[in-house]
Amino acid sequence: MLTRRELLASTAMAGVSALTGPSAVAQTPPRRPRIACLVSYWGATRSHADWIITKLIDGYWWQGAHTPSRIEVASVYLHQRETSTLGQKVCKAKGIPIFDTVGDALTLGGKALDVDGVVIVGEHGQYPVDLKGHWLLPRWWMYQQMVKAFEQSGRSVPVFNDKHLSYDWDEAKWMFDKSRELKFALTGGSSIPTYYRTPEIELANDTPITASISLGGAPDEGGFFHTVDVLQSFVERRKGGETGVASVQYIRGPETWAWTERTPWAGRLLEAARTRLSLKPGHFQAINAPNVCVIEYRDGTKAAIYNAREVGWTWAGEIAGQPDPTVVSMLGFPGPFDQYHASNGQPHWIVETMVTRREPFDAQRLLLSTGIVNFALESHWQNGRYSAVGRRVETPFLDMTYRPTHSAQFSTGARPPGLPYIRGFDM
Repeated sequence: MLTRRELLASTAMAGVSALTGPSAVAQTPPRRPRIACLVSYWGATRSHADWIITKLIDGYWWQGAHTPSRIEVASVYLHQRETSTLGQKVCKAKGIPIFDTVGDALTLGGKALDVDGVVIVGEHGQYPVDLKGHWLLPRWWMYQQMVKAFEQSGRSVPVFNDKHLSYDWDEAKWMFDKSRELKFALTGGSSIPTYYRTPEIELANDTPITASISLGGAPDEGGFFHTVDVLQSFVERRKGGETGVASVQYIRGPETWAWTERTPWAGRLLEAARTRLSLKPGHFQAINAPNVCVIEYRDGTKAAIYNAREVGWTWAGEIAGQPDPTVVSMLGFPGPFDQYHASNGQPHWIVETMVTRREPFDAQRLLLSTGIVNFALESHWQNGRYSAVGRRVETPFLDMTYRPTHSAQFSTGARPPGLPYIRGFDM
């Protein structure tokens, strides 16, 4: 595992090398990439659009300092425009045009693609939830409208998609496949893997992880995705790299603890997390809506995701050769909702994607996390009937194989002060 000091030292040396190499010459700063933002709803200070897009406009807190944005938000599309009153106010104050269609937002009202990147924030708004627990947000709909504009223009640009790709596996797979067919960088997922960590460590590639748990508030699809993405950000660094998922099973209610009692590795990791976080004995068992998702990887690695409280988001893993489990917590209130500190690391990597036109991590992780969520919810259903103790769903199509190449991506340094966004108007 790499310590923060080692990470900062390696980053500093890389920076010196880049600045002193043979190609280091004085250059005029390039034009900032222009970005189109496609939004489901931007109406309240707690909406993801406000947490993300305002930072892309005004800058964000990264590694102990406020960092000006290196991109320009050139256009916005609001799917639920009438109720997106805050988004309308921000765009008016900042002089950003709001377009009536996705296509116009991407072409800036012209006939061909006229932006350098796309940010999709299909989170929040008045959308139904189906019987299986899928929140029917229009991420795929906005994405396929975007793809149409790419194909008609004969070129594509980098894309960020907030949280999981879609509530539907076939749609999500299509979205990923289109990114490969049209050759554009695709990123997204949860903001939590980029949040502050205690201790400040990243697992080295080829860490011999044998079993893991991920803990967080996961009562529904949205919260569950965060815990899945946190899990994947750690387990993809196991020995041999990511191999994909063989099966998932979702269990709700008292059977959560019956399964834990007969699964020694899960019980050990849960107790290690409880002890590290100084929680009382029986803390996890006292939760009102217990659930656990059991994940088996194709290489035999085991994992479980628990709905938990007062843990922030926490990962615990058994590593071969180490006497005690490793516990890493992303704990702590993320700050005032007008600042939402947990979202600062994510806007940084969005900007990096748009500027470098490269994925900050392999997009197969995003697809894999999406698939785990989708098939976990499917686990409760068979032949139109619901069961709290879900069936084991085999997932041969979650066969993603890759080795992560990125270094640590989480936030470090001083936490940002509790200052409001520079919205350009008084709330």
